[in-house]
Amino acid sequence: MFRALAIALLAAWLLPGRVAAEDPVTLFAAASLTGVAGELAEAYGATGRPRPRLVFAASSALAKQIERGAPADLFISANPEWMDYLERRGLLEPDSRVDLLANRLVLIAAQDSPIDLEIAPGFALPEALARADSRLVVGDPDHVPAGLYAKAALRSLGVWDRLAPRLAAASDARAALALVERGAAAAGVVYASDALISRRVRRVATFPADSHPPIRYPLATVAGRDRPAVPAFGAFLRSPEAAARFEAWGFTALPADGSAGGSAGG
Repeated sequence: MFRALAIALLAAWLLPGRVAAEDPVTLFAAASLTGVAGELAEAYGATGRPRPRLVFAASSALAKQIERGAPADLFISANPEWMDYLERRGLLEPDSRVDLLANRLVLIAAQDSPIDLEIAPGFALPEALARADSRLVVGDPDHVPAGLYAKAALRSLGVWDRLAPRLAAASDARAALALVERGAAAAGVVYASDALISRRVRRVATFPADSHPPIRYPLATVAGRDRPAVPAFGAFLRSPEAAARFEAWGFTALPADGSAGGSAGG
């Protein structure tokens, strides 16, 4: 009898459902989260649970991959629109979506760049770029959240059309940062959290919050991927420990009601 019980317990342990429950969670996250998400995954793994798998890219690219069936469990987008895109297609678990983070938009330049401007309507960024004979790099303004925010801000300030000949589009926010770091562009528009991590660029100024839509990072579970390990990691991402790490990386961790408690990146 005891032998039969042992065999039954072993079989239960090896059931596919049990194995799947122990599989690492796969998080698809906006490129601007690369550093902090890696740190959080290490912290989560240090508790004895499987370290989550992380995939980073522009939110637009990740949303399209999820639409095509990529095996993401959780998704953090750098803007609400790409999460809306998935929600409209029934690709998110109902009631799993929350606003996790906020951020700010900043103008950066290389450390040795002479560009020094205050951001205001009609500010002289096009003229500064012309004097430097260089470009302003932004995320792709047609698809990438950082670029969409940059376009909205520069348009509201009345300089978008004048900047058009000097614009360079990057694949995501981190790629924009890298181009300024390498000197391929004199200036860039990135998130405050991106500017904080680089010693090779300096923050010239912060865009007024009312010059662009609020920068929000929603988190949601992908439809059909709500095995127990997934909401467990999602809860960790909303924990006080995770909030402290997000804040240290220049983000604002949002409370449960989604309201911003301060400005990211100082």
